[in-house]
Amino acid sequence: MPGRAKIGAAILAVATVIAVVAVAWLGHERADERRADVYSEFPGATDTASTRAPRYDTEYPAIGYSTTQPEGAIADLEARLARGELKLGFDGGRGYLDSVLAALGIGIESQVLVFSKTSFQAESINPENPRAIYFNDDTYVAWVPGGQGLEIATLDADLGPVFYTVAQEQSAEPVFERKLGECLSCHDSYSLTGGGVPRFITGSGYTDVDGNIAAHEGWILTSDRTPLRSRWGGWYVSGHHGSQVHLGNIAVHEVAELERLEELRKGNLDDLDTVLDTSAYVSNRSDIVALLVLEHQVRVQNAITRASWDARTLLAGPGGKAPDTDVAARVREIAEPLVEALFLGGEAELTDEIRGTSGFAEAFMQRGPRDARGRTLRELDLRTRLFKYPLSYAIYSRAFDALPDAIKQRVFTRIEEILSGADTSASFARLTPADRVAIAEILRATKPEVGLPEVGL
Repeated sequence: MPGRAKIGAAILAVATVIAVVAVAWLGHERADERRADVYSEFPGATDTASTRAPRYDTEYPAIGYSTTQPEGAIADLEARLARGELKLGFDGGRGYLDSVLAALGIGIESQVLVFSKTSFQAESINPENPRAIYFNDDTYVAWVPGGQGLEIATLDADLGPVFYTVAQEQSAEPVFERKLGECLSCHDSYSLTGGGVPRFITGSGYTDVDGNIAAHEGWILTSDRTPLRSRWGGWYVSGHHGSQVHLGNIAVHEVAELERLEELRKGNLDDLDTVLDTSAYVSNRSDIVALLVLEHQVRVQNAITRASWDARTLLAGPGGKAPDTDVAARVREIAEPLVEALFLGGEAELTDEIRGTSGFAEAFMQRGPRDARGRTLRELDLRTRLFKYPLSYAIYSRAFDALPDAIKQRVFTRIEEILSGADTSASFARLTPADRVAIAEILRATKPEVGLPEVGL
């Protein structure tokens, strides 16, 4: 049938993007397929609870993920609460959301809205009641109107992604409950990359008016490498993107409607007031620039986590002892995906100017650090690419600094090779000579431990 052939071709075109997967948190999984395997997050949740342990292709005894006390943003917040330096307020409408965001320093301009049923609170999520996600450089907070709890994920410098929930019930001492098997049933990487490494997840797929995935063949994992036209299915998107198209703001009644995909597209919106009642939320936007930064950030964070876990396991050797053999080749292999992620290797090209309307872009660029000329790796381009100086600001993160020295030194060596022009391979070919000079100068001023020479770059 011609109509079904067109749908199949459209789905196949989107599905091929999965070949350029970079994975990230935020709960985008095939909700109805994963329910039977998921753990119940909250008392009374409708999904079937599972009691089996998470499955791994490779064990990581050198990490101690489940037995090590996490550090980072939530641990710091818990310590402030314990010392009485902070008290979380409870609002009848949004519960602990507003006070948790303020305590973590997460701005409301970062709000993005997802309406696919891709959360433990799936029954509460649909296009009329999307899940809101707020984030900064290391922490993500998700909230569903009428939901049972906040979902929080943060990047621990040693453990990688760590997951928590906070019940939306007023308490003198709200508890940040760490989740292991419940979240790792989806958020470890055995299903794609092998190795049981916790990951963040973002994705895109055709979504129906109930929030269910309408066509599984078209659901993909997304990153900064995914073409815009294949991103944000199941998400709301506000902001301007010119002639470029995406899959945001679309909910279909049946898969046959995808034959009219071009007619269904809704883009270049100042806000979401024409497509959604946003009165319950802290903002009426789901900012396109925030979405772009989010997908880049989680790609790099996953690359940092994988490099950390693999290198620490390698360097510990069998039985936790230092290896007897030369591991330089393996270190080079482990470090390279991180180097490519830092330089946005394979980044999808922008073909028209992107402009957000929530204030996210302005707030993001203000955070620095900057060199003497006021330049920062956080400066956005949004015309042909995401960043003006395409080396990720994640190089300043605690997680990057906590990498084993062997990996950091290899990354620093590769940065020098790339910025000097010694390496112009495909992953870095889009860097112009001016880009290389500017990035080198910014790094010398803001990250001197990279050790770039003053001449030759």
